Amino acid sequence: MALLETKKVVKRFGGLTAVDRMDFTLEEGRIVSIIGPNGAGKTTFFNTLTGIYKPEEGEIVFDGHPLIGLRPDQITSLHIARTFQNIRLFGNMTVIENIIVGMYPRQRQSAFDALLRTRAFKDEEKSAQDKAIKLMKYVGLGNVGNELARNLPYGAQRRIEIARALASDPKLLLLDEPTAGMNPHETDEAIALFRRIRDELGITILLIEHDMRVVMNISERISVMDYGVKIAEGKPEEIRSNPQVIEAYLGRGAIAEMTAS
Repeated sequence: MALLETKKVVKRFGGLTAVDRMDFTLEEGRIVSIIGPNGAGKTTFFNTLTGIYKPEEGEIVFDGHPLIGLRPDQITSLHIARTFQNIRLFGNMTVIENIIVGMYPRQRQSAFDALLRTRAFKDEEKSAQDKAIKLMKYVGLGNVGNELARNLPYGAQRRIEIARALASDPKLLLLDEPTAGMNPHETDEAIALFRRIRDELGITILLIEHDMRVVMNISERISVMDYGVKIAEGKPEEIRSNPQVIEAYLGRGAIAEMTAS
């Protein structure tokens, strides 16, 4: 069943068409990747899905809900969460505090309850702490909850972002270059984590990734963008040998050179 579907989505910046008539379908329970050269429009497409950009044309439907025109917080409330290409943590807050931020769309107590520190507020606060600790350990961070986020290594900060995204109870998790900056061992652990998130938590995953080892290892389907256009879509083995994809990555004329050699 299609969890996410876009039809003819267009996003322009002045005279530049960053996403050009993008048709895309994501089935529930899948791990799917979007790849393409730098500037292909991948992150812009993510931003249209999460309400950061409003497309000029097209439709976006998630779990039966039209998304175009909704604010990012409204889209989050529909159970979509994301991470960003550049790490966006609160560096002066602890790991636990950063994860709890992801729970705010689901919390029920008001500012009035927080001010008076009512019993209901204290109970919810304790529940949030417990959940954050579980998520911290789930993503492999161990016992670093009281450390400032800025003091952790790069790979660990990526994991904090994932834990914060999971804290909002998503049905769909969008990961923008989640293994960027990781060493090979960290990357292998991240691949295993993504599979666990899908298999154990039942969360559908859509990721943008430049590491082809990650993409080919984990993806059930791959969509390829170039200059804002989807130029190919299929299983990893189909994408690996697609001439348009090879040309997009290696440059015009790459196919002829490979054939000649």
